[in-house]
Amino acid sequence: MKQHHRSWPFSAILLAAFGVALVCIGAFFMFLRPPLLPEDMRFIGLSLEQLQAGQPRMASWLERVFQVLGGYATASGVLTITVAATSFRRHERIALLGVLAAGIASIGWMVVVNFVIGSDFRWILLAVAGLWAASLGMFVVEARQAAVGTGETR
Repeated sequence: MKQHHRSWPFSAILLAAFGVALVCIGAFFMFLRPPLLPEDMRFIGLSLEQLQAGQPRMASWLERVFQVLGGYATASGVLTITVAATSFRRHERIALLGVLAAGIASIGWMVVVNFVIGSDFRWILLAVAGLWAASLGMFVVEARQAAVGTGETR
């Protein structure tokens, strides 16, 4: 079966970059993130010593929780890259809807929560969300340009 080579539209490149960022976030959570960051301790309002005295297994449990979260973020990134390389790249409408819904539920909610808690990472996460939003915006622009070029209406 002969495959037709199709270039990568900018929207798909942005979405793939967003997927790579999700993989990096996932790797951070799986391998590098300590159970409690300084911002966590500020939010909780306890010192690490106080928390460990009252809940000696909390740090161990949180480490496992963040490892699982990291696995899901990595999986989401891999799936996002796959969508970018396939249906999003072909400007299929269902891909736009799926990427919109997934982004709101994932990076969108993550950004909101990180601003609510005053996270030290909120601006970095907002920049990552910007990649996602820009990919959606470019998808719409590119689809409209393609429709005008072919005389279609979408």
